[in-house]
Amino acid sequence: MVHMERVDLNLLGPLDALLTERHVSRAAELAGMSQPAMSRALQRLRDTFGDELLVRAPGGYRLTPRAERIQQRLGAVVPRLETLFAPETFAPAEAAEAFRIAGTDYASVFVPALFRRVFRQSPHSTLDFGRWHDGIVEDIDHGRVDLLFHAAGKVSSGLRTEHLFDDPFLCVMARDHPLADGPGPDLDDYLDAVHVVVGTVGGRQIAIDDPLDQHHRPRRAGLSVPYHSVAARAVPGTSLIATLPRRFAVEHASDPALRVLPAPPEIDPLRYHMAWHPRLDDDPAQRWLRDTVRGVVGG
Repeated sequence: MVHMERVDLNLLGPLDALLTERHVSRAAELAGMSQPAMSRALQRLRDTFGDELLVRAPGGYRLTPRAERIQQRLGAVVPRLETLFAPETFAPAEAAEAFRIAGTDYASVFVPALFRRVFRQSPHSTLDFGRWHDGIVEDIDHGRVDLLFHAAGKVSSGLRTEHLFDDPFLCVMARDHPLADGPGPDLDDYLDAVHVVVGTVGGRQIAIDDPLDQHHRPRRAGLSVPYHSVAARAVPGTSLIATLPRRFAVEHASDPALRVLPAPPEIDPLRYHMAWHPRLDDDPAQRWLRDTVRGVVGG
């Protein structure tokens, strides 16, 4: 690095052209420069290397011994530099990328389709799907997770967040629940009931509980569970209500022990997002993964 600090890398192109053509005018044409500009470049190269590089001889120019050694090395250096500075591309069919994603169990409504599409288009790549936890933002910051699926709004101001879709909430209750024969509970009946709370973030089902808290009307939690699937299975034979996103709740609509009804209109739909670190904005493999997610949830 001591020697490179005084080198203008813009001279590599003219140097390669001069050593190849051994003629200033032809080198200028090869490099797309004017002849005076190439002459100035030659002088700067001579100053940089402390060597004439090209010397006049009958019939043209000849390379000095130093120039011959430089030309041999350039044959290996220039292609590597071209590769270094060329735009990166991602060819999924040939790539063997290790994608690391995370989310709550709600992501199961679409991630199996995502997995199938990734493996179909990039069969040599691998996927690691981890669970949401309180230190997930730190994992993203440290590169342990590439992409996060969540319903927590903006999980960190330092992350990129993109809205994927909305999903209205439905109430899942036992067939013999007092509210099961109605069109769906109003807010007063809903708040009088006892609930299964899916503690996705900090033990709270924040998409429901945060808005209700702002209106000073919290739910009564009779049971807290970590997964949506557990919440639905806990309902039969109890007076509990599980409030689940539609894409999850409809899986239980055909269960004769359950009744699935609309949630009160005051409960807004779940807004689902994906988030990633800004350093992954322009990574071709990560852009492809995010585009694949968009194709799955939009299809």
